[in-house]
Amino acid sequence: MPSKAKEEDGDGETVAQGRARELFRLSRDENRLLIAASPQDRAKLKPHLEPVTMMPGDILFDAGAPVDYIFFPQSGVVSLLTPMRDGKFVECGTIGREGAAGLLTAFGAGRALNRAIVQIAGRALRIKTRHFKEVLDKSESLQQIRNRYHEALLSQVLQTVACNTLHSVEQRFCRWLLICRDRKGSDLVPLTQEALAEMLGVQRTTVTAAARSLQGRGLIRYRRGVIECVDIDGLHDTSCECYEVMRGVFERLLPYTYKDPPGE
Repeated sequence: MPSKAKEEDGDGETVAQGRARELFRLSRDENRLLIAASPQDRAKLKPHLEPVTMMPGDILFDAGAPVDYIFFPQSGVVSLLTPMRDGKFVECGTIGREGAAGLLTAFGAGRALNRAIVQIAGRALRIKTRHFKEVLDKSESLQQIRNRYHEALLSQVLQTVACNTLHSVEQRFCRWLLICRDRKGSDLVPLTQEALAEMLGVQRTTVTAAARSLQGRGLIRYRRGVIECVDIDGLHDTSCECYEVMRGVFERLLPYTYKDPPGE
């Protein structure tokens, strides 16, 4: 008998291959901040951009550490986690293909205020902070994109604080799934309940109960560490208003988060 990792499905694909395919399945594999930049700015950045693969658990930078690289996810999801004295972490922000990890901290004191950890596997382009600064200093349009993203991400962090305080786990669960779906560009969210519990700051049993409730109502399908968003309208209705608030801010400040620039 073959091992579980080598079991094949009906198309001859191994289980491991199928899971890997789901991890990287996307409708578009582009970073939305970079495609919003002018062709001239992209040409100046291109020689310094290095493709990297992000795997779950990878720490891009940690609280208190220097930010040597800025990461522009093309797929996958990165969480910004605030550390507590007891060793626990609570998510305060979510970054995907709409943004960049380290873009804001790198231009402050140069040291991270929180941990940036990969929650969902994907690809990214990274650039040394000093190289990005060299291009940014000479580009007013790139500075405007950076400033708009700063405002949008800060709005997301503030809304997340309010959401975590006022809304139910089920509402927050739906909000996170919808945000992740936007960031990833796919209805498939490969994520364990343990990781989701950490991000929401609740016990795993609480997340399990919420997932069962949503699945029982046909809103999601959960299997082998992959959550599939089935009824998008139902998730919208069950989520709190925070998702629409966050999406509205990004649409206003960074419209190419959800649509391509002319000519793309």
